[in-house]
Amino acid sequence: MKEVVHKSMKWSITIAVITFVLAAIFSIASNGALHGVSWTFGLIIVLFIAMIGIIFDMIGIAATAANEVPFHSMAARKIYGAKHSIRIIRNADRFASFCNDVIGDISGIISGTATTLVVIQLAQSNDIANNSPLDYALNVGLTSLIAAITVGGKAFGKTFAITYSRNIIFQVGKVLQFLEEKIHLTIIKDHKKKQTKTKSKKRK
Repeated sequence: MKEVVHKSMKWSITIAVITFVLAAIFSIASNGALHGVSWTFGLIIVLFIAMIGIIFDMIGIAATAANEVPFHSMAARKIYGAKHSIRIIRNADRFASFCNDVIGDISGIISGTATTLVVIQLAQSNDIANNSPLDYALNVGLTSLIAAITVGGKAFGKTFAITYSRNIIFQVGKVLQFLEEKIHLTIIKDHKKKQTKTKSKKRK
């Protein structure tokens, strides 16, 4: 029981720190991108941020829905991305938490903030008075539109992710293997190798 609580606390703290760092990066990047641009380009940026949340939510759902069995024969034939796909599925809980809760929630928060900036730019470019009925209507309308696109996109993404979970995870597995081989960035570690090494040490 204590071990489970300890691991849970460690993961919670780790994910909180990662969220803080990524949220800061997303916020700085989005504010920098929106600074001095037209409201139309700003709206495109907001939609792009919302799309990131939808895509990562879909990937997280696919990780929990996918079955690792088909990837074993692929890994045995050394098909590119198969082993990393197995890693994703074996760590589906944490991987989904990162995709859905971290990236998904950050995207939702940042897109909401960015939408407010777009409304301000739109109001200024059309000489709309601050806090006027038209300004209020623009704020509510645009915020509601982005929320509808995000929620609707995630609803469609969930169905798509469950139906094509194997293909989605396989493509993500290829990306993870590429990152690991080309820039030496390991997103998900192979715990099986660690367990094998530990067992061999105990036998000695």
